[in-house]
Amino acid sequence: MKKIAISLFMVMAAVVESPACTNLIVGKNASADGSTIVSYSADSYGLFGELYHYPAGVHEKGAMVDIYEWDTGKYLGQIEQARQTYNVIGNMNEFQVTIGETTFGGRPELVDTLGTIDYGSLIYLGLQRSRSAREAIKVMTDLVQKYGYYSSGESFTIADPNEVWIMEMIGKGPGMHGAVWVAVRMPDDCISAHANHSRIHQFDLNDKENCIYSPDVISFAREKGYFDGVNKDFSFSRAYAPLGFSERRQCEARVWSYFNMFTDYGNEYLPYILGETDEPMPLYVKPNRKVSVQDVKDAMRDHYEGTPLDLSKDFGAGPYHSPYRLSPLGFESEGVEYFHERPISTQQSGFVFVAQMRDNLPDAVGGVLWFGVDDANMAVFTPVYCCTDKVPVCYTRVDGADYITFSWNSSFWVFNWVSNMVYPRYDLMIGDVKALQAGLETSFNNAQAGIEQAALQLLEKDPEAAKALLTEYTNQMAQSTWDAWKRLGEFLVVKYNDGVVRRMKDGKFERNSIGQPAGVIRVGYPQDFLDEYARQTGDRYKMPK
Repeated sequence: MKKIAISLFMVMAAVVESPACTNLIVGKNASADGSTIVSYSADSYGLFGELYHYPAGVHEKGAMVDIYEWDTGKYLGQIEQARQTYNVIGNMNEFQVTIGETTFGGRPELVDTLGTIDYGSLIYLGLQRSRSAREAIKVMTDLVQKYGYYSSGESFTIADPNEVWIMEMIGKGPGMHGAVWVAVRMPDDCISAHANHSRIHQFDLNDKENCIYSPDVISFAREKGYFDGVNKDFSFSRAYAPLGFSERRQCEARVWSYFNMFTDYGNEYLPYILGETDEPMPLYVKPNRKVSVQDVKDAMRDHYEGTPLDLSKDFGAGPYHSPYRLSPLGFESEGVEYFHERPISTQQSGFVFVAQMRDNLPDAVGGVLWFGVDDANMAVFTPVYCCTDKVPVCYTRVDGADYITFSWNSSFWVFNWVSNMVYPRYDLMIGDVKALQAGLETSFNNAQAGIEQAALQLLEKDPEAAKALLTEYTNQMAQSTWDAWKRLGEFLVVKYNDGVVRRMKDGKFERNSIGQPAGVIRVGYPQDFLDEYARQTGDRYKMPK
């Protein structure tokens, strides 16, 4: 039998922190351009940020696929290959089907340690075998029913140009094939999100058009003692993923922040996040304005700025008001347990994307995976068209790059290099990063209509040439961004070296009248930090009179 590996590009380090990801969702009637929009941030220590690719193919009968767990690279077994598979670039396929995820974990006893398919493999198998979101749901649930589901509880976003679904799934325990699951379609005029906690509570058992579920989703919960009420009151979330403090404050809070940006319900939902009520937020809400693709990119950069959870406003932010906290999120002091906030944007991201899917355009043109590596806050989302069949070199394991092997030719490492310079002196340096980031993304946005019009004209005469054009454009924009970011890093090293700031004039480093570098600016520390420093050190550094 022919064996085909499903995860040649997906093996991560053996030891990985628990997955902690975020998905933001926009229905097509809630978006500014009529597209469905889905974002995903793959936030896991140990994950190397790269753009995966699975070429389309026709496979012989009896071909098998080797399954490796996405999180660890552990071999799980084999499954039968489909006769026809579709081109997949990143988390979008050639029919604009996109799948993202966040892990909610849920009841640990329900993990099937004998299952063959983990959540990561399930995503890419679903993308390779589906032409629509509904078909992807069937493919994914049929696969776990046949081969067993290896992972803990998972929320999947499954989308195409017309529909966006949230599917939540959890296994039944060791050796019990299959899973219990429910999938709910988002209304077209709404937004939604999930962030490592199960968000589906009650669902309409009779609405077969907008709600699909496993036949035993309620009966299995009764059997296990997780639920004993009437069917209409059944909550998937409460049964399979009971709410705790971390789920509320470090997971649901990210959903709250997204809702706070685009609805008028932020103050109404805040008591739930603060633990003052157990009434959960709705699964989806109507936004107070149309949401653009760029809006979602910017939302993925959020650290609760301007809200009661703002990370930059307390002592933990340090002298330069950093909106980051080092992991782990919990710590202890003098026998008392404390926590850090966990925002949407975080330093440990491997890759991020914002998927744009449009039903008014041919698939090759309509599907754009706006892709970036490392921390969303300092990433640049470059356009990756869903017909792309050649991965930009900078988004690969070039020069043997991986999570512990550096390469100057790898976007993952160049972006990490820049962001790790910025973290310790955030306020001082972030402006330079944001200026280039905004310039690049604005240029991509402005160029989008032109490149797509050229592709559409070519598509009528020569579809393969049109796809080649979009593939080449995808590669050029990724590589030019890598080059621009590398030059940004070189600039930052010079400008901020040794804790001072070199003077600039007309966009260049300034020189004096005899051509020597001008004197530096000794910026020191912000006054609020100096005031606190003086209070804490008392008279130790006080100048004598």
